[in-house]
Amino acid sequence: MELEVPDTSMMVVPNAIAGFIASGDEQLLEGVFSGQAVTIIENFAPYLFEGADAVARWKEGMRIHAAHLEDLRPKFGDPQDFSVTGDQAFFTLPTSWRGLVQGTPFYEEGGWAFLLVREAASWRLRSYGWAVTHMALLPDGE
Repeated sequence: MELEVPDTSMMVVPNAIAGFIASGDEQLLEGVFSGQAVTIIENFAPYLFEGADAVARWKEGMRIHAAHLEDLRPKFGDPQDFSVTGDQAFFTLPTSWRGLVQGTPFYEEGGWAFLLVREAASWRLRSYGWAVTHMALLPDGE
């Protein structure tokens, strides 16, 4: 029977990445990235992270990007466009974030496109792209 949505072992990847973004805890990323070349597209410079040091540059860029953010809380929507071919899996994941930007409450909606590969009996991130579709500063208390 074919899966219709990513299973728990696949969702480890987005959960770990969102956890790292929210907390800065690099231990959450252990075993998450592929041993192959990783490519990441983000909404902060230099936007495209690729090559042998892509993950290290992305982690540092994310730390800088998130330095003025506090109390980040991600929430995933239902995965979409899911498929598995051999040792690769693809899906998109609607995601919303709430938190504080320089002390002001904000809300952000967007989505990730994930490409996972099966390595060492687990699913690992080969590539992802993030896109913001809506962002708003909120009145206090929302």
